[in-house]
Amino acid sequence: MNVRYTVGKNEYKRMTTDELRDAFLVELFKAGTLNLLYCEVERAIVGAAVPTVGSLKLEAGAELAADYFCQRREVGVLNIGGNGTVAVDGTEYQMENLDGLYIGRGSKEIVFDSVSGEEPARFYLISYPAHAEYPTTQAKKADANAIQLGTVEDANKRTIYQYIHENGIKSCQLVMGFTALEPGSVWNTMPCHTHERRTEVYMYFGLDEASKVFHMMGPGDETRHIVIGNEQAVISPMWSIHSGCGTKAYTFCWGMGGENQRFDDMDHIAVSDLK
Repeated sequence: MNVRYTVGKNEYKRMTTDELRDAFLVELFKAGTLNLLYCEVERAIVGAAVPTVGSLKLEAGAELAADYFCQRREVGVLNIGGNGTVAVDGTEYQMENLDGLYIGRGSKEIVFDSVSGEEPARFYLISYPAHAEYPTTQAKKADANAIQLGTVEDANKRTIYQYIHENGIKSCQLVMGFTALEPGSVWNTMPCHTHERRTEVYMYFGLDEASKVFHMMGPGDETRHIVIGNEQAVISPMWSIHSGCGTKAYTFCWGMGGENQRFDDMDHIAVSDLK
């Protein structure tokens, strides 16, 4: 897997557009492959598996110095493509579009497959170290804790679907779900906030080739942006806001790990204080 090292908020202030993209932007989806990125921030791993011809197996690699990937880790999975399956230690989970899966610590064999190679599943993965074991559990959109936020007038009417969280699927530290903006709405997480006790990764999807999202990042008094395309992700350290504005509506998967799992543990920043 590739390895990405931490950039501090003081170094960030002097970075060019290309340097910001190299440090924080993540591209993972590629037909027929399973790609992983190890990030020094909270020791997160993000990845994508797109099985087209045959299955793809999640393995530890030398970077983890582990016998198998989930020996000391837990994993969240979201399928943003066609129908597929995830087999965990011989138990097969049927994964339709926007189905999620929590894979607990101690799971030894994890295999991804598609029902059709022509319309493959597109599995997005996010993983954090785990110090406790919780059972592997499937997440359906219909069973998610759905929170409706925003207004049409503020162009941010959206629904948050919580899959892995303190009152839903249990985990050690991983929290994961996705947010879908309604047509005509383009803003997410504004007014914005930081998470001093957690770090987060956003993966944007549901965009056509002509559409982009301007992802806002950095301390509230020193903001920058990264232009994001379909199925690209961005790493959000604890000192950074994570807000976005798209050229049209979009969906994004959010996942985080850290000190706690409280959804409302945020350090809010007023719009009037942004620079």
